[in-house]
Amino acid sequence: MACDLCKLLETPGAALVWADHQLSVVAVDEAEYPGFTRVVWNAHVKEMTDLAPLERTRVMDVVWAVEAAQRAVMAPEKINLASFGNMTPHVHWHVIPRYRDDAHFPNPTWAPAVRASTPEALAARRALLPALHAAIIENLKASS
Repeated sequence: MACDLCKLLETPGAALVWADHQLSVVAVDEAEYPGFTRVVWNAHVKEMTDLAPLERTRVMDVVWAVEAAQRAVMAPEKINLASFGNMTPHVHWHVIPRYRDDAHFPNPTWAPAVRASTPEALAARRALLPALHAAIIENLKASS
């Protein structure tokens, strides 16, 4: 079976924010979480320890650049970082801005919702996405 992340990275017009020869930064279309971003190692690699030490450092440098952009532009209460890969065994990190009024806060995003997010709050966060993506690109230009 083909890897979902490999298919995504090969799809023209996918929500690609930034990429180089090693990594891609992808905007995740998650209605409740505008700004949700994935950092994906381009080559199909299952675990972080399958990467060389400098490659691991590079992955995390990109994760930190995305987190910094989310904090600066989206002003979330908290950033959640996660690397699961149980369903898609391909190195990738989820970078998720969280807010006190989001559907699951303070619980994980996969927990049962504790409230409905207001359409106004979600629309305001969606309006920040162009600035977020520009900030991610700027942060990654500075780190290259």
